[in-house]
Amino acid sequence: MIETIKKHIEEVESFSATTKEEVESFRIKYLGKKGLLNEFFAAFKEVPNDQKKEFGQAVNTLKNTAQNKVTSLKNTLEASEEIKGNYGDLSRPGEPIELGSRHPISIVKNRIIEIFSRIGFNVSEGPEIEDDWHNFTALNLPEYHPARDMQDTFFIQTDPDVLLRTHTSTVQVRYMENNKPPIRTISPGRVYRNEAISARSHCFFHQVEGLYVDKGVSFADLKQTLQYFTTEMFGKSKIRLRPSYFPFTEPSAEVDVYWGLETETDYKMTKGTGWLEIMGTGMVDPNVLKNCGIDPEVYSGFAFGMGIDRIALLLHQIPDIRMFSENDIRFLEQFKDAY
Repeated sequence: MIETIKKHIEEVESFSATTKEEVESFRIKYLGKKGLLNEFFAAFKEVPNDQKKEFGQAVNTLKNTAQNKVTSLKNTLEASEEIKGNYGDLSRPGEPIELGSRHPISIVKNRIIEIFSRIGFNVSEGPEIEDDWHNFTALNLPEYHPARDMQDTFFIQTDPDVLLRTHTSTVQVRYMENNKPPIRTISPGRVYRNEAISARSHCFFHQVEGLYVDKGVSFADLKQTLQYFTTEMFGKSKIRLRPSYFPFTEPSAEVDVYWGLETETDYKMTKGTGWLEIMGTGMVDPNVLKNCGIDPEVYSGFAFGMGIDRIALLLHQIPDIRMFSENDIRFLEQFKDAY
């Protein structure tokens, strides 16, 4: 029987056709439900044990040879056909076009921009490679200031005055230098810090920082703005502000939103407290305003900053921040219907 299979292999290899009908008849003869291949597979149990290996290899060779021959002949015949019209054969079924999806970071960023745009905030952007003045000194962090250690920085080796920005507050400095109050802007973008990569932190991530400067801006204005944002973003209206320290704001605060304790996930996320930290904020330090050419005797303002990645992790219950930068299609396809 093995010799019979080998003869069929030779017959398949030498077969040629001039029409699709001939190719289809050939396919049915070998690959159809009642074709020769199925007969050989059915006869496998009758083959002596010492010949099963050789018999199986011969049948697989016949199968692959027949499939390749059918594919090759079909492609050759299709290529030789006269092209109908400028766009080929319009009767052929079209190839499906897979729609992509927005990245979860982009989804959350766009949502934040939309919320703040409703209350008059515009969007400002700046360079990711910054100088020491805009990243530190103008923000009340002069050289050798101990608070610089709060941010592990990537410096450009050839120029110690050039670095990868550690926050998007640099954009706020540039905006204040080039625009007069009233100022109401948010600055989304990518930032870099020399941190160990883990499930909860990365050496690059995304922030959005907000700034409002005008006459008579108070802490009450700050709280109401954040109250509005948390209600629109999370559907949670209860917030609290805890005293904190940031070099460029005074007074400063950490903002918590009451997430609740309705599910086991809520307990894990909030460590059983129900409260979840979402951002830092405070009134702009007068020294920062002065460094940017704004008179702190006339104007006051508030600023806030939050991690876009962190919010995306919370909203979509994503367990690992590294998934944002791995470009796994299976992960990204889950966000086709988000917002």
